[in-house]
Amino acid sequence: MTRRTLTTALALIASAQGLAAQDFNVSAPNAPGQQPAFEGQTRAPVIEDDIELAREVIADGLVNPWGMDQLPDGGWIVTERPGRMRLIDPDGSVSEPIAGLPEVDARRQGGLLDVIINDDFAETRRVWWSFAEPRGDGENATAVATGVLSEDGSSMGEVEMIFQQQPAWPSPSHFGSRLVFDNSGALFVTTGERSRPEPRQLAQDVSTHLGKVLRIDPMGGPAEGNPEIAGGQPEIWSYGHRNIQSAALGPNGALWTVEHGPRGGDELNRPEPGLNYGWPVITYGEDYSGAPIGRGITAQDGMEQPVYYWDPVIAPSGMAFYQGEMFPDWQGSFLIGGLAAQALVRLEIVEGRVTGEARYLQGQGRVRDVDVTPDGAVMILIDADNGALVRLTPAG
Repeated sequence: MTRRTLTTALALIASAQGLAAQDFNVSAPNAPGQQPAFEGQTRAPVIEDDIELAREVIADGLVNPWGMDQLPDGGWIVTERPGRMRLIDPDGSVSEPIAGLPEVDARRQGGLLDVIINDDFAETRRVWWSFAEPRGDGENATAVATGVLSEDGSSMGEVEMIFQQQPAWPSPSHFGSRLVFDNSGALFVTTGERSRPEPRQLAQDVSTHLGKVLRIDPMGGPAEGNPEIAGGQPEIWSYGHRNIQSAALGPNGALWTVEHGPRGGDELNRPEPGLNYGWPVITYGEDYSGAPIGRGITAQDGMEQPVYYWDPVIAPSGMAFYQGEMFPDWQGSFLIGGLAAQALVRLEIVEGRVTGEARYLQGQGRVRDVDVTPDGAVMILIDADNGALVRLTPAG
């Protein structure tokens, strides 16, 4: 049996059993001439993980579900990209769409995106969500709104727009957008640079919100403690990003993100205040045409290196830091949704570096979001026309 045949067979067996397939580092990179800046920056060792996963579908029939957060009663609030937000009871019952949400532009990558509640939801019933906001004349941009969910869960009241990305652009792509509360109560908002060659350059322009990590007050305006960047918008935390759809706090409260790269070059970063993460001046990978991005360089003074990158890409979306008891070997790992990878991706992190990677459920659907329940189970959203909320636990 050839190595390729063997690794393919291993992948099929692993996929069927819910294991970490062992062949994902065999694929050739899209940009083979590029070299990592330091050892372990890409293609970390495959984790020898033989755990079997039990996969329980809590609710299906969801149309392109995008974001979720767990409610105090054990249920879930979930968004569907076409513009609907629903409640899912612990028993899997799915509500009618919640009324009172603003209009969304649901073309291509737009629509209703992330959703989050805070620790005081039981008292306030306040919800935050991000979406692609239509601005007229075909233009749109990422926006964040907040509102108060009615006691019966049927409608959203007191809706306020707390952030509107500037400038708007006539593009149906690269909106970001994950929402994460930090330990001080400020709200991180990740954005995209709208994909097209002209707005792509604005990821380096701090007078705009394109291609940035932003940190805002939950009721609007910049959060206290943001970096002072000359000529910069006061909401900016970091800049030079492409399209961030994964974000989570690490064990010490620091923000970690994973952004979509070009063809090759998805990046894991730990964005620090005021720093420049390089896009589109430096990047791993290449354009979809096979041409280099800009000058085709991967490093430049004054620009940060990613902690880790993937080539080929996983197409990241959703992210959680695992601290549960149900999977003791996963303690301290990041769990990341893979769209192109069609997998749940686990990264082991030691002293700020990636030391191993595993993939689970390969070929079983596009994983759009990831969360961890108080009992340590892992929840994922499968992005499809008939999408699902799925609970993962150890089998047996």
